[in-house]
Amino acid sequence: MKIVVCGSMSASKEMMDAKTVLERMGHSVIVPKNTERYASGVLEPESAHESTQHKMENDLIRVYYGLIADSDAVLVVNVDKRGIRNYVGGNSFLEAAFAHVLGKRLYFMNDIPEMSYSDELAALKPEILKGNMSVIGEASK
Repeated sequence: MKIVVCGSMSASKEMMDAKTVLERMGHSVIVPKNTERYASGVLEPESAHESTQHKMENDLIRVYYGLIADSDAVLVVNVDKRGIRNYVGGNSFLEAAFAHVLGKRLYFMNDIPEMSYSDELAALKPEILKGNMSVIGEASK
């Protein structure tokens, strides 16, 4: 299965861990641009303004939409951030919604967070893994 991983760059290490596990299971995995560099500490998290400029200059929302459209599933790596358990940020919310609208399988690594848009996240009907990616199953050989 071709799986696109989404999440905040503050969860870059967890996204790289998920990529490793899924690839060992035989899946093809795509992570956001520079995830490995953030996870290793080569890149520092950008300020909100820098991040917005980077997204616009590189058309990253449209690029990631295309990757999702070409995939079988999306995995949102939602971990604690900003004092919110299992945080799902704006971009991950958009990407999860793209997956839903396109009829892709949608997985959340952890439970849906308590946020102002929790109801909308629940309406996307993600499969909650509770940290257990074996639920996804091995890719067809």
